[in-house]
Amino acid sequence: MAPASQAALRAAYPIETADSFAADVLAGLTGKPKRLAPKYFYDAAGSALFERITELPEYYPTRCELALLRDNAPAIASLFPANCALIEFGSGSSKKARILLGSAATVEAYVPVDISGDFLQQDAALLRRDFPHLGVHPVIADFTQPFAMPASIAALPRVGFFPGSTIGNFEPHEAAKFLHHAGATLGAGAVLIIGVDLVKDASILCPAYNDAEGVTARFNLNLLARINRELGANFDLTAFEHHACYNRGLNRIEMYLASTKRQKVRVAGKAIGFRAGETIHTENSYKYSAGAFEALAQGSGWSPLKIWVDGLFSVHAIRNQQSGIRNQDSVPV
Repeated sequence: MAPASQAALRAAYPIETADSFAADVLAGLTGKPKRLAPKYFYDAAGSALFERITELPEYYPTRCELALLRDNAPAIASLFPANCALIEFGSGSSKKARILLGSAATVEAYVPVDISGDFLQQDAALLRRDFPHLGVHPVIADFTQPFAMPASIAALPRVGFFPGSTIGNFEPHEAAKFLHHAGATLGAGAVLIIGVDLVKDASILCPAYNDAEGVTARFNLNLLARINRELGANFDLTAFEHHACYNRGLNRIEMYLASTKRQKVRVAGKAIGFRAGETIHTENSYKYSAGAFEALAQGSGWSPLKIWVDGLFSVHAIRNQQSGIRNQDSVPV
């Protein structure tokens, strides 16, 4: 099937407009405390920087998860129903999905869902080249919200894939909400394969988010650069510092941008004041014990099937126990 054009995809899956981006940014920067949504990290520049982060020696999650997927791909694929569609939430690079696609002959279609349209389209083109018999149907959307599925997969059973411990970026109540949403998207009885970072010593966690090369700092600061580019803001990136620390009480890494001086910044025509040392909270990354995540999943309508762990990271297979009709909204792709 010929791929849809990016323009057609944007028309079919309208998500982020300049107005909504501006509204979210202004609401976050005028709030107390200041914060910005981590989903806005992933413009083209941010997506490329994150891919670089995944290759850093300090950043263990990607390396560990890839090894778990490679070592256990046949066992994971054995949980997939015949002629299914693999739905990846927040796909970014398809590096991890490729491992499953290479082991799961039962997958008929792959639906990567991501907010970064340009990056998604480039990756989809490579997948079509490397998996010529696989239907690849990218969806440009905020995967945390209801989104339309391609009509071509309407009759196929669905399997979900949510790697990278992205679940840790949500507050626990938001993680539960996402799991309910994923259940409605995939349907009753569907399997979800999900990567979850484990609780561990701060001596391992902190370097992973404060790498010696400074790539994570550039990734964090790119959020301000994006606001400058798209909203006509005048952030001086040299007047902000990347900070990441481990909150032991909440089992989470917290990431901030800290103002190095008293200053005012104009964003979408509005003046935003900063005190010296004032921070913008840009991301949390919660860490879970295996039992704590299983409890979260069970409380959100899922039952544990299998877990694969290496001491640093975990990959869970869970089954949707929610009843009701699967979300059938679709568009012709």
